[in-house]
Amino acid sequence: MLEFLQGRAARVTVSAVAVAVGAVAGGTAAYLHSGKTVTLTVDGASRTVDADADTVQALLADEHVPVSSRDIVAPGLTAPVKDGQQVVVRYARQLTVTVDGARRSYWTTALTVDDALNVLSIRADGARLSASRSMPLGRQGLDLAISTPKTVTLAADGRRRAVTTTAQSVAQLLAEQNVTVDADDKLSVGAGDAVVNKLAVIVTRISHRRTALVETVPFGTERTTSSKLYVGQTKVVRKGKPGARRAVYDVVRTDGKKTGKTFVSATLVTAPVDRVVQVGTKPKPKPKPVSSGGSGSGGGSVGGGVDSLNWPALARCESGGNPRAVNPAGYYGLYQFSVATWRSVGGSGNPVNASPAEQLYRAKLLYKRGGAGQWGCGRHLFD
Repeated sequence: MLEFLQGRAARVTVSAVAVAVGAVAGGTAAYLHSGKTVTLTVDGASRTVDADADTVQALLADEHVPVSSRDIVAPGLTAPVKDGQQVVVRYARQLTVTVDGARRSYWTTALTVDDALNVLSIRADGARLSASRSMPLGRQGLDLAISTPKTVTLAADGRRRAVTTTAQSVAQLLAEQNVTVDADDKLSVGAGDAVVNKLAVIVTRISHRRTALVETVPFGTERTTSSKLYVGQTKVVRKGKPGARRAVYDVVRTDGKKTGKTFVSATLVTAPVDRVVQVGTKPKPKPKPVSSGGSGSGGGSVGGGVDSLNWPALARCESGGNPRAVNPAGYYGLYQFSVATWRSVGGSGNPVNASPAEQLYRAKLLYKRGGAGQWGCGRHLFD
């Protein structure tokens, strides 16, 4: 009947009950079949009953006190009922104990939480219990959570500290340490996570703040055509003017430092004024032919063997054979004249606006004056 009892303390408790019952019984040898007065104690509550039963089991049945093999009955169920006797019934109740997340179930006849912990040899010194130690254990049993002291690291609001706590969850730990968090803040662990020894809990403060800024609105460009301007020419007829807007942003700060912003809305304060540009459509006049007497029509002859040099090879190397080639360094046309050099051999304007024939003629004049060293690709004249 007592196999279910756990621990030496439990056996001692049962023996004590038996001794007490024996003392009350007083060793009376007489056995009466009727007219007996018995003290019946169930879970510490006593009452006096008139018993006609011959055995303890029959007495309990008459008094509607059911028992199971886990319960303590003293004297035993088969013991005779004697006048003046005390019959003790202590019901077993199920106690489920969760210690730092480890769950285990017991059956005990202890009547309070504290007695049960002592009987079951469960150490809970300095621990947090989900129920008071003095709480009675009802027959319905109890789920008891025990959280033993643990050392954890808590970092929040620029402070990092080690604390000893019996909090069962991270949320309980924060409440215990008076650390409040809102929906925007972040935790390094879940608020519902269990607190374990050497746990690190880091609270990152996240804040949002609306900020308004005045920003420049760039102007656009409107293009119109003009027959008064040559193809390739442009003319600004109205200057552009930027506008302004009031923009609202959601600025995010992490632990006080700005970490980002998100556009929310904008209101136009001053509208921008677009620039208006005219684009020429008038065809360019054809260049006047250069006379052979000095300006060289068709790349005219300059004599002295210059005409027989490989001028196409030089043009390919210098400009890729493009008479309108422009080098940002300030060189133009088939043979990459600078404006100054072009003018020194009789040219006018920009070389790219001259015909290929005129550019060739001026190049021949330049060679005749200074030789192939005038060009970085001059060696190709002799290919």
